[in-house]
Amino acid sequence: MDYQAFFKSRLDGLRDEGNYRVFADLQRRRGAFPRARHTAEDGTGEVTIWCSNDYLGMGQNPDVLAAMHTAIDHSGAGAGGTRNISGTTHEHVLLEAELADLHGKQAALLFTSGYVSNWAAIGTLASQIPGCIVFSDSLNHASMIEGIRHSRASKVIWKHNDLDDLETKLAAADPDAPKLIAFESVYSMDGDIGPIEAICDLADKYGAMTYLDEVHAVGLYGPRGGGIAEREGLMHRLTVIEGTLGKAFGVVGGYIAASAELCDFVRSFASGFIFTTALPPAVAAGARASVQHLKRSCKERDSQKERVARVRKGLDAMGIPHIPNPSHIIPVMVGDPVKCKFISDILMRDYGVYIQPINYPTVPKGTERLRITPSPVHSDEEIEHLLGALEALWTECQIARRPMAAQ
Repeated sequence: MDYQAFFKSRLDGLRDEGNYRVFADLQRRRGAFPRARHTAEDGTGEVTIWCSNDYLGMGQNPDVLAAMHTAIDHSGAGAGGTRNISGTTHEHVLLEAELADLHGKQAALLFTSGYVSNWAAIGTLASQIPGCIVFSDSLNHASMIEGIRHSRASKVIWKHNDLDDLETKLAAADPDAPKLIAFESVYSMDGDIGPIEAICDLADKYGAMTYLDEVHAVGLYGPRGGGIAEREGLMHRLTVIEGTLGKAFGVVGGYIAASAELCDFVRSFASGFIFTTALPPAVAAGARASVQHLKRSCKERDSQKERVARVRKGLDAMGIPHIPNPSHIIPVMVGDPVKCKFISDILMRDYGVYIQPINYPTVPKGTERLRITPSPVHSDEEIEHLLGALEALWTECQIARRPMAAQ
């Protein structure tokens, strides 16, 4: 077999479909976010980032940076190995306590990323509990799907946010079988929110555990940034709350929060925890500073809500279609992979606006989009520049507009 020819053929196919991904070479600069320096073949220029998951700009927060500098001075660069052998530091212990407190749980367990925390925790629970059946929302993140697949447990896929379908499938299952309902709070591509309370009601009715992915909600919702479950007073009803440190908290890493026994169980049996090097102490220290800051400060969350509303209002005024949802995520719908990539490229080249195109397989074919995430640090001028650029490109590409543009 000509392996290189095979690789090239598959990559050429992605290019022909408009689904080939090109990484923008960006250099974020301390204190300048959302501005960044973009290095390209035709030179280097300034761009404004409009698609970052650093939703609140906490990756630039002085408290976070100071904590990381201090930890480096005290502990050095790395953790020294896996936590089981040589890599548990006091910063890991402090951060886990901070996260357990954030979610009102007895304990928390750190992982190297949100992807790994989902894969390892779901995979361990579903594989180690005899006869466990996992009930998974059809739009769950790839990391949750991989965890279920890795577990080799029985799985049942229920229609997205469809409580009737979930109950029908719960009722059809063996009443004595252990069950785990896995779902998300904020779904990252459409920005809709799962019906947490109603799912908890069904879990109680059918004797199921609940596993809630809050990665796109922690830091952003609730009086202390505990997520949608905190905002709705439901944290105590959830078996496991999973979150990330790499989005609104602005650093990197993932975690679960649950009972002491469940966290210890996952710690003791999850290969994705046992056999990987621990997060550097400076990362843990920075994440803890971010969590502490957002527990006591609401100004970032309040400002972000205002920025999101302002962008939505501008899109509505121009008739540019976007999915209405109650979250901070604004999916601007293009519906064509080639046009979506073209718009992204021209925004970068001619307007200094960086929005990565979201194409298949991240979203279904025909639902290609620009995923915009306004932050507290986007200025009025930057918002008007973004809206003007989208207005011009929507006209150039002859993409349909909503009929309510005049309103």
